[in-house]
Amino acid sequence: MRAAQAGMKPTLPKRFYKEAGVQEREGLFFLVLDGRTAKTPNRQDLAVPSRGLAEALAAEWGAQGEEIDPSTMPLTRIVNSAIDGVAPRQAEVVDDLVRYAGSDLTYYRAGEPERLARAQDEAWNPVLDWARDTHGARFSLAEGVMHVTQPDEAVSAIRGVVEEYDSPFSLAALHVMTTLTGSVLIALAHASRVLDADQAWAAAHVDEHYQESLWGEDYEAMERRRRREADFRAASEVFRLSRQ
Repeated sequence: MRAAQAGMKPTLPKRFYKEAGVQEREGLFFLVLDGRTAKTPNRQDLAVPSRGLAEALAAEWGAQGEEIDPSTMPLTRIVNSAIDGVAPRQAEVVDDLVRYAGSDLTYYRAGEPERLARAQDEAWNPVLDWARDTHGARFSLAEGVMHVTQPDEAVSAIRGVVEEYDSPFSLAALHVMTTLTGSVLIALAHASRVLDADQAWAAAHVDEHYQESLWGEDYEAMERRRRREADFRAASEVFRLSRQ
């Protein structure tokens, strides 16, 4: 099995530069490799709005060994996605994020067992309280998984929050955090500093933690979650650094 897995690994490109650095030009911060501007997969300049984010990208590139391994460069992957994918279609990304507000993870509660229902309340009620008190968005809860239609006014309020983030880097990071948690409300609460990264990630996995408390941890599931958590934290960092 190990031999088969080794044969399936993609061939990684060789490192072609000695140093990764940052150059500021016209209000943007460019990643440079041996003094040359780095490019995205679509051959656009790899430029970001803050020095902190550019330096974090340079650190990822500088940490590469003899080969360039994209799996160890989550910040670069998200920034590439922002430049190549989100910037040309920001309205579509906003629409996709708003769709999550129609069926957010935090609406669907367990009636039993009591311990799980209490854990969901403790993790998710503060998120819904924030959406209501700060943005006037009142959502309906449901027991089980049957879809419940949410008020148009509440969904529109969340659209207004998402549209405030007009940077492709912020939107790309929000989209990653939302898809990984299944909750645009958790992602927005984290973006607004209502939840820190630990709290946001834990809130998105209440059900999994409960199941593990009963049946124990599954190694493969834990590894998948560990990789997803690393991507979530990278998106959180891109969001924070891009807005400095």
